[in-house]
Amino acid sequence: MASNSSSTTTDLDSQVNVEDLPITFKVKYIGSEVARGLWGIKYTRRPVDIMVGVAKNLPPNKVLPTCDLKVSTAGVQLEIISPKASINHWSYPIDTISYGVQDLVYTRVFAMIVVKDESSPHPFEVHAFVCDSRAMARKLTFALAAAFQDYSRRVKEAAGEEEGGDQTTPGDTITPTRQKFAIDLRTPEEIQAGELEQETEA
Repeated sequence: MASNSSSTTTDLDSQVNVEDLPITFKVKYIGSEVARGLWGIKYTRRPVDIMVGVAKNLPPNKVLPTCDLKVSTAGVQLEIISPKASINHWSYPIDTISYGVQDLVYTRVFAMIVVKDESSPHPFEVHAFVCDSRAMARKLTFALAAAFQDYSRRVKEAAGEEEGGDQTTPGDTITPTRQKFAIDLRTPEEIQAGELEQETEA
């Protein structure tokens, strides 16, 4: 660890508020794998191991795509900067993301679980991204947490308006298809130390 104070990042430096969104991160897209569950490190660990293993064994002429990953209150948007691809941008609406975490083994990796289609035999997918630093992966996790917080607030407001009978136009109401989501803000060390005990309580 460098003694230079500007290179050491605390959780305070990683904090992101809803007002800070949208935030764009330069990342490399590792890929996606089937996940066996909706949320929890136990459902991202193995897929991340598989994807990182594949990425490490890429031939010299193949590189991971460099992307701009934008976290906003609407969700996550991804745009491939290089190499050029036929499909170079896509997005994951906030109500389709069920989990986000900084990986505990590869601490520069951010992983999230996306719900594709609940009628599919494999409805959950883990998408993984490698960041320039551990601190950036942490900040990305906090950015998604802020987006989740805003989404949760909007869902509660919409539910309150329905109960209160307020006069709202149909375009103003949010119809959440899925309201369960989680973000793990523990450090990789904290996750490892409390992996079993804390996830059973969640």
